[in-house]
Amino acid sequence: MTEFLPEGRKIYTSENKRLLSSIHALETAKNQGLILEAPCTMCDTEHNMTVDLKVIKGIIPRTEGAIGIDDGSTRDIALISKVGKPVCFTVTDIRDDVAILSRKNAQLRAKEEYLDRLSAGDIIPARVTHLEKFGGFVDIGCGIPSMIPIDSISVSRINHPSDRFTVGDDIYAVVKGRDENHILLSHKELLGTWEENAALFSVGETVSGIVRSVEDYGIFIELTPNLAGLAELKEGIKPGDCACVYIKAIIPDKMKIKLIIVNTGEKSCINPHDCYFLTEGRIDRWVYSTPGATKVIMSEF
Repeated sequence: MTEFLPEGRKIYTSENKRLLSSIHALETAKNQGLILEAPCTMCDTEHNMTVDLKVIKGIIPRTEGAIGIDDGSTRDIALISKVGKPVCFTVTDIRDDVAILSRKNAQLRAKEEYLDRLSAGDIIPARVTHLEKFGGFVDIGCGIPSMIPIDSISVSRINHPSDRFTVGDDIYAVVKGRDENHILLSHKELLGTWEENAALFSVGETVSGIVRSVEDYGIFIELTPNLAGLAELKEGIKPGDCACVYIKAIIPDKMKIKLIIVNTGEKSCINPHDCYFLTEGRIDRWVYSTPGATKVIMSEF
């Protein structure tokens, strides 16, 4: 639902700008309970947030800064870390020189009217907020967080989520289920099956890829996030290098692509292929493997 997008997705829209353009427009937003966005410019010593509304000063009291702040289940770092970034809110009161805002109210609405209604297999938009070795944290609506484990980011293995994501990226994710009050996410199912990815390439082509690992028996080179090929060992090559590779063979029944390395370098690779095959709707079952393959990679929702 467009009303409950990740923070930062609404701030430059014409509707949001219109509702922040005057005191009268803010009154309209208050009366209609609309969710707006503006930048947080400061968090004071008591962790009340100041929001730049242009036409009037905006304040989000600490306990209205996020779900869980008042009972301690959400730490205050969730407020401090928003300084310099867009925050969502509803307008609860307008006084002579200040507008009182509530980010918590916007999040409660997002939870009750959107997130609580999601089911396993639903595809949703998300925005990357920070990265840890074990996974990527994302905003799934009005600043409400979730996490994509590193092994669910792509079929092609990565050493760190930063190999795939950058903070601020707008991405898509699929709902795996729920764990208490948290929505569990995956990502690799939206990046296509082996056959869909392999169909982007042909034997005899020379393309670019990223070296993902160097093993005793060869070098794995990623062609797309869900497709890697194997090349023979070559000295001086390390994970992260950009590789120019010749496609020697594509073998669907074994899910193998044989590559020959033409050259490598440390510059960033340019992948011309859109990595997403699905960005909306829902999926019940995803089978990455080709028919008859001995190794079966699949997900059920």
